[in-house]
Amino acid sequence: MQNYSYQTTPPTLEEYKYLCDAVGWTDSMNFEAAEQSLQNSLYSYTVYYEKQIIGMGRIVGDGAIYFYIQDVVVHPAYQGQGIGKEIMNSLMTYLQQKAPNQAFVGLFASEGKEAFYEKYHFKNYTPTMTGMFTVISK
Repeated sequence: MQNYSYQTTPPTLEEYKYLCDAVGWTDSMNFEAAEQSLQNSLYSYTVYYEKQIIGMGRIVGDGAIYFYIQDVVVHPAYQGQGIGKEIMNSLMTYLQQKAPNQAFVGLFASEGKEAFYEKYHFKNYTPTMTGMFTVISK
């Protein structure tokens, strides 16, 4: 992919805000806490086009048994070009190298994106398991 560069460092807060805004996530994010969250990632993969961030993904968790893929996002102007696949391939390579046998790897797929993650062997375990979460509201 010409003119694209990749880094295994978290995005800056400004870059993160830029991507969140591009895909409509801004209203659901706490940007006051986001910078620490980004820095606490176990692994990050960022994609740039001519020094402008256009995609990212990261892994969070305890680094031992539980791993979660978070914030896989590609700017809409660059979607459909294999960038999301490149991000996921990097995240999955990290997990294959670092996660132990029987590690739990979770993620939440945006509506309509389930098939993308199924290619990486993620699946909805309903009705045997129910993915649940809550959001703290103060």
